[in-house]
Amino acid sequence: MIDRVKFLFDGGTGTYFAEKNHKIGLSPEHANLSNPSLIQEIHKEYLDAGCNAIKTNTFAVNRMLMGGDDEKVQEIIKAAWDNAHAAADSYKAAVFADIGPITNLPEEMVAAEEYCFVAQTFLDLGAKMFLFETNAGTEGLKEAAAYIKKRCPEAYIIMSFAVLPDGYTRDGAMAADLLEEIKGCKDVDAFGLNCVCGARHMLSLIQELDLEGVTFAAMPNAGYPIVINNRTFYDGDPEYYAEQLSKMVSYGVEILGGCCGTTPAHIACTKKALAGAPIEVHKMAEHKEEDSLGARLESPFWNKLKSGEKVVAVELDSPANTNLDKFMSGAWALKGAGADIITIADCPIARARMDSTLLACKIKREVNLDAMPHMTCRDRNLNATKALLLGSYAEGIRNVLLITGDPIPTAERDEVKSVYQFNSRKLAGFVKSLGKKTLPDEFHMFGALNVNAVNFDVQLRLAKEKMERGIIGFLTQPVLTKEAFDNVKRAREELGAYILGGVIPVVSARNARFMDSEINGINVSPEIIERYEGKDRAESEKLATEISVEIMKRISPYVDGYYLMTPFGRTGLIAEILKTFAQEEEA
Repeated sequence: MIDRVKFLFDGGTGTYFAEKNHKIGLSPEHANLSNPSLIQEIHKEYLDAGCNAIKTNTFAVNRMLMGGDDEKVQEIIKAAWDNAHAAADSYKAAVFADIGPITNLPEEMVAAEEYCFVAQTFLDLGAKMFLFETNAGTEGLKEAAAYIKKRCPEAYIIMSFAVLPDGYTRDGAMAADLLEEIKGCKDVDAFGLNCVCGARHMLSLIQELDLEGVTFAAMPNAGYPIVINNRTFYDGDPEYYAEQLSKMVSYGVEILGGCCGTTPAHIACTKKALAGAPIEVHKMAEHKEEDSLGARLESPFWNKLKSGEKVVAVELDSPANTNLDKFMSGAWALKGAGADIITIADCPIARARMDSTLLACKIKREVNLDAMPHMTCRDRNLNATKALLLGSYAEGIRNVLLITGDPIPTAERDEVKSVYQFNSRKLAGFVKSLGKKTLPDEFHMFGALNVNAVNFDVQLRLAKEKMERGIIGFLTQPVLTKEAFDNVKRAREELGAYILGGVIPVVSARNARFMDSEINGINVSPEIIERYEGKDRAESEKLATEISVEIMKRISPYVDGYYLMTPFGRTGLIAEILKTFAQEEEA
């Protein structure tokens, strides 16, 4: 079986460095300069264990992580290249330029440019073999591969991704989709998985993939980490690890190695296991589709929308305490007023409220009315998102609004930490992939469209990117200005998606000025504000009905439905607007 393996790589240089080094605060990458003998010693230990390819000790060397210091990046890369060759040349082993993920870039930086800068530094040193590892998506990578092949046609490039045991990266990209995307990239020679997973879980992932025609690389972790006295340790058994890697070869894996926690002992055991393992060839696993009692629950809202009828969505804020009386009575009232679906914001303005998804399930179950929870990327990681989606699907929720979410106010950031593992576009791709692989069918995914944005061209571009990820419709911000109305018309002309036009009743001049000044995404025209001056509550609600109905009638030719936002829990006002609008439409 050893003859079927193109490369047996080294292991987790960074974690092995941490095990051998006793200087606190010294990163393995900086040790290329400060302690080259230790780095060379580590390389040689892996080579003595039997690997025939090593990675340069440069995983975290890029301008993003080096404070934008071009010279420091180039200096460390050169030192790492020299250290690797000082160890590998006598073994006649391959040296791969190791390039880790470049993430969290500010807007002015482009991922492809940063990858190309690192790649060019390696090319100047004579590198012809490249490993882009531990990636969560493909942003900038295909461009970097094309850049390398243009300058060095004989270059060999491996693209490797960090995929969780359930088949997704931290950005929500599915392993099978990444594989298909890389298959279509002529500049990439091998596709791989590394990090995050232990060997057994990575084997399970490989069994699910179609590796026909693909050179595949597998470099799992040595089990899963434990933390003792603020230090991270891996205690995976080398022989067990090697057994799992030898099984991977029978599924078509041609490149093996290790990631976090894998020591020379893991590589030595793998070399031994490969030499003695019998040759077997397995196909990818086949699975029968499973169904469930709740799998095909219908969504009346969705059926009405796709049939071409105008729909009504009404947003109802969840309570900030445990009292649900007003919220649930409001949901019943809105159903009676003709609402097709209730939408529930996910902790708007980053203030904690009762969970939108749990309330959506409650409405669906008790009121027998469709509900659309808003799902933000803030304060919810990938696992929590998947768990919530699985539960909501089982409860009959079929429609979701995916948004990035409001940031935590600056003054509170020391007290409440924001978590943005992905943005709404990546979240959409993740939810869509669940519908393809995990759920019996897909969620109907909607996004937000800010028709009050100063640069609406950007909003349209982002909307199109969301549609590419599976978004099928948009709920717009309120239309209270001529500019917003014009942008609704543009959206209808350019997007080709379902559009629910936003309507929020203004309940007073003070309310109008507050929304215009302090609520992101809402603009109120001076003419509307002026119409409320001097009005009492009753007069203002009558005017709110009149203006809201005017807006609904005006946007009607350009929308597939209406998205009404309930001010201050006044469901009676929303009911009156819907009643008046229906009467005038019939007249």
